Amino acid sequence: MKKYIKGITVTALLLSSALLFGCSDYTDIEQDGESAASDSEVTDVNTSAETTPAEESSISATEAVSDESVVNSLSYSGDIVKVSTNTVDIFTERDLTLTPDLSAVQPVTLSDNSNVSVTEEGIYYLTGTAENFTVTVEADDNAKIQIVLENADIKNENFPVIYVKSADKCFITPLSENTLSVSGEFTADGDTNTDAVIYSKEDLVLNGTGTLTIDSPYGNGISAKDDFKAAGGTYNISCASDGIEVNDSISICGGEFNITSQKDAVHCENSDDNTLGSVFIENGTFNLNAASDGIQATTILRIDGGNFNISAAEGLEGTYIQINDGNIYIEAYDDGINAAYKSTAFDVMIEFNGGNTVIVMGAGDTDGIDANGSITVNGGTIDVTGNSAFDCDGNAQYNGGTIIVNGTQVDSIPQSMMGGKRGGRNW
Repeated sequence: MKKYIKGITVTALLLSSALLFGCSDYTDIEQDGESAASDSEVTDVNTSAETTPAEESSISATEAVSDESVVNSLSYSGDIVKVSTNTVDIFTERDLTLTPDLSAVQPVTLSDNSNVSVTEEGIYYLTGTAENFTVTVEADDNAKIQIVLENADIKNENFPVIYVKSADKCFITPLSENTLSVSGEFTADGDTNTDAVIYSKEDLVLNGTGTLTIDSPYGNGISAKDDFKAAGGTYNISCASDGIEVNDSISICGGEFNITSQKDAVHCENSDDNTLGSVFIENGTFNLNAASDGIQATTILRIDGGNFNISAAEGLEGTYIQINDGNIYIEAYDDGINAAYKSTAFDVMIEFNGGNTVIVMGAGDTDGIDANGSITVNGGTIDVTGNSAFDCDGNAQYNGGTIIVNGTQVDSIPQSMMGGKRGGRNW
């Protein structure tokens, strides 16, 4: 993984996110009090029993390959579908290609109580039904693995359905309708506490034109211990913990995410390094119902587009939250949008540059927009309904855009519960 030194070390993707914040229309994000500038621009996207499967039987992917006639009968034969984006620092061409080359796939036979081990770079095709079946990816550090799911229905009792132990990157590509589930509590693999239906220690990419439904009543839906990207497909996740839990970075430029979670719907945090844990969303549809946070980032949470319908204790949370575009609707009973001291790498701030943000707050001691640092409104429309629309401990600047509080348009950021020095227009 690339390193970057400027007072602190961050991952390549966090770096890319920081670079992207330097778009000419937006304010540069402050890192350690310094500007993280760049000339890069972003445009809109066009759009188991008591034993684990591994303890039962294990076969190689080569041994599991079906007859060649399976390849010839693959149902998907449409044109290549590719997401368009100028965010080249984050997404590769393969990330953005939603339809794989099915002529190159290796079909994998699904069978109960088995573990297929993938050790070589390639595209692996799964279809059919199975119980207590796991695909374990254990390939070289430079290997790119793609797992294509088409009409796959796999039910496990206590172990991930897809388990990525080593590779350069793993792509999960749903075509048609697919369901993956783990019905019980997860069993550890040695020192690894597996906790998700899809569990990856390496970079993980979701792309495709189909639907993937994930059910995890005792854990996470998806866990990725490195970087996570998504470009297309529909993902229906119901889980007891986090819907999507990632350590280092999340980057999404397309897809539909329907997540019901008893913790956070989308969560990005590295417990060993608080300079990691960024979320960047360029486009997509997000229907998030969470007991805790809708979307939580440790460092930067940047939204450049997309449609969001969030019901949660807190809608959006991070250290530096920047909203540049998109349609965001939040119902919350703690804070609608909250910037807090989660990272030492960035200033605590909420910044609005565009988009349409509607926040409806529950009764009690709640805040629509709460910053333990500063709030800046440069553009967009902000419509807050609740007892306290804004709570700011630092500077509050209103430089443009539209603010509506409880149905009435105002010409300044309301001063209720404000602290620190006031600046900007209309004070």
